[in-house]
Amino acid sequence: MSGRATNLGNVVSLLGAFVASAMVMGLLAAGLLIPAVGAAGSAATSGVKMFDDLPGEFTASALSQQSRIVDAKGNVLATPQQENRIIVNLKDVAPIMRKAQVAIEDSRFYEHGGVDPRGILRAAVSNAQGGDTQGASTLTQQFVKLTLQENALRNNDEEAAKAAVRVSAARKIQEIKYAVTLEKEMTKDQILQGYMNLAYYGDLAYGVEAASQHYFSIPSAKLNLSQAALLAGLVQNPSRTDPIHFPERAQARRNVVLDRMHDLGIVTDKQWKAAKAIPVKKMLKVKNPVSNCMASSEPYFCNYVMEYLKDTSNHGLDALGKSTPERIKNLTGGGLTIQTTLDATVQAQARQDLVKRVPFANKALPKDPADRSKLGLSQMVGSAASVVEPGTGRVLAMVQNSKYPTTQKQQNQYGYTQVNWNVDSKYQGTTGFQFGSTAKMYAIVRALETGTPVNGTVPSKFASPTKPAYYSPQEQGSCHDTKAYPIRNDYPIGGRPIPIKKATADSINTAFASLTFKLGTKNVLNTMKKMQLHTGAGPDLPCYPSSVLGTGVVTPLTLASSYATLANNGKYCPPNPILSITTADKKPLKIGAPTCKQVVDPDVAKGATQLLEGVIKDGTGVRAKLGARPAAGKTGTTDDHVESWFVGYTAQRATAVWVGTPYSQQGMNRITLAGQYFKGVFGGDIAAPIWKDITDAASAGLPIRDFDTPSDKVLNGDRVAVPFVGGMTVEEATARLKEAGFNAQVAGSTNSGYAQGIVVYTDPSGTAMRGSTVSLYTSTGYVPPPPKATPKPTKTPKPTATTTPTPKPTKTKPPKPKG
Repeated sequence: MSGRATNLGNVVSLLGAFVASAMVMGLLAAGLLIPAVGAAGSAATSGVKMFDDLPGEFTASALSQQSRIVDAKGNVLATPQQENRIIVNLKDVAPIMRKAQVAIEDSRFYEHGGVDPRGILRAAVSNAQGGDTQGASTLTQQFVKLTLQENALRNNDEEAAKAAVRVSAARKIQEIKYAVTLEKEMTKDQILQGYMNLAYYGDLAYGVEAASQHYFSIPSAKLNLSQAALLAGLVQNPSRTDPIHFPERAQARRNVVLDRMHDLGIVTDKQWKAAKAIPVKKMLKVKNPVSNCMASSEPYFCNYVMEYLKDTSNHGLDALGKSTPERIKNLTGGGLTIQTTLDATVQAQARQDLVKRVPFANKALPKDPADRSKLGLSQMVGSAASVVEPGTGRVLAMVQNSKYPTTQKQQNQYGYTQVNWNVDSKYQGTTGFQFGSTAKMYAIVRALETGTPVNGTVPSKFASPTKPAYYSPQEQGSCHDTKAYPIRNDYPIGGRPIPIKKATADSINTAFASLTFKLGTKNVLNTMKKMQLHTGAGPDLPCYPSSVLGTGVVTPLTLASSYATLANNGKYCPPNPILSITTADKKPLKIGAPTCKQVVDPDVAKGATQLLEGVIKDGTGVRAKLGARPAAGKTGTTDDHVESWFVGYTAQRATAVWVGTPYSQQGMNRITLAGQYFKGVFGGDIAAPIWKDITDAASAGLPIRDFDTPSDKVLNGDRVAVPFVGGMTVEEATARLKEAGFNAQVAGSTNSGYAQGIVVYTDPSGTAMRGSTVSLYTSTGYVPPPPKATPKPTKTPKPTATTTPTPKPTKTKPPKPKG
């Protein structure tokens, strides 16, 4: 903004034209400029009428001022702004600052009625005599002019903005009319407050509060004499005297203000000399506003919040504006305070835990030089983690092991990126990463929904690391490839049904492939959809058999929020980074919390949790154990170890940790990370221990809570009584069992007294799972004869005493050898 000072020719022309016009119209004689003189003559009467006919209604639009984005504890993360302005009450401005501003701008401010005839005459005489160029505007008139200009700029009216400061007699007279009217409607302090909030103080600082914090890093309430004089002097020509770019000019202008204050008796000789003795350069303690997320201490989270607030699909934020431009306008100029859900303590610890195992700019350099030569170039290993609160969706932490570039040079440096790996692309994030075996959770949920119990079994083909099992296109179902799909296991297993507990804990691939294809790929995809799993680009996962086995691409925040559904007993809560929004006058803005929705039966969610607890207790995620605090989760590793995951939850926290290679498909094989060598990085190797550390920190101070126990139905299946069908025909028995909720099949025959083909018994009997198949055993119609009785043997009588005993043999010594 240009200063108010004009060259001598312009000022003389202005004052000359104004005085001439005033005399012609009789304004001076009418008492408007010299109240002591009464109106006289027709010229005066005509002048008064013309003046009265000018518009007098004066309104000021709300000033654009910076908003604040703060964390959950109130620490400032960013100050979105159109202009660096902070509105302040006059009582919160240091008295010496108020005095300095009035002294240099309009020392008779508290004496005149909006227009100062003495000032006009003094300026005219001084300028006519070739003295210092002086303006004739009062502080009230300056406030009017600046307000008219601000109103025009706020309405995007460039022509009106120019007209508000144009040098012309007509504009000056209108300005006087507004000033006279304004003095009748506002107090002097209100006018001064408006002026000091509106004025430009140089270097993009608008208003005294922003200027004080910018130049001195203190609020305007703490300004001292020298600081106040420096700021007060800037308003006249801020673009040429700001102390950062023009310290010598700023010092000279400050001293002019100090001299004026001394002449008016506001400061003593001692104060005056001491204040002038301080070099301006030594006064400065510059603090630039965190005007955008690039300068924020948490740039990735800040960008996510800004994009979230601008997203009009978040209808809970309609009070912020129903269109994106309207929301941006309010965010950057409404003086809002946006309190976010970010927990600074959890955030700091999560970042520390992350980079401890996956350092910044860590390259996946194989240990063996021969392996390095095969790869050709090194590859960055990235890592990211999101922490959410089940039941609310609040985003408590969001970290990654990269740095946000703030210079052009950094944008091309290794380890820097503007992309937030935690969030979807519409939030300045990514399209996502393959999520591996963490996808198996959705097959578990679908299986439990359709009757497979926690203590049940699932089918599984045999496979080993070197011998895959193949699933034909027919086996793959409606979402199928054109050829057989090979699946390998991490160790040789399968070929028969496997307990689902073991299949989950050990992450057995063929068990879940067989289960998924049995359940139906589309059905598992629908489970993912209802649990709000989607790609980072936005759409649902595509209909491919591999999608439900973990080749789909998702982001950590999406996955953490989806898993949190189980921690919340089946109720999904969208991720939400906003706690509250308050207006510039401290009034809460009415916003609606994101709506949570029951998407999975609570009993099913409890059963899924019990299965996923096994992953941590004695499965692939043992390195995620939290001690006494119950936890559930799932590891995930993609082909060739390109991506690895651990996603898990307690009753109060859900966290997703990703470790992978974000810019290529180079696998994390035979590499060293943070001094530790890995033959191949699995989800349980790095992501799981990072998850443990982050979750421990995020749970500090929270009570230990057990997960809810699922019903016997979910644990052991929907068991009902098997009807007794002995003596019925196969058709009758089958119909009876079908009525009871079972399937039936003849499994064999047995000898019985029933006629041939009549059902004798079932297996199982007693109770069985509803919907299961009951085996029927039918009669052969043959009853074998009972075996013939065998005669009992007679007893041999004991010998009597007269019986001759058998003689004992005598002992004979062998002959001695001869010779």
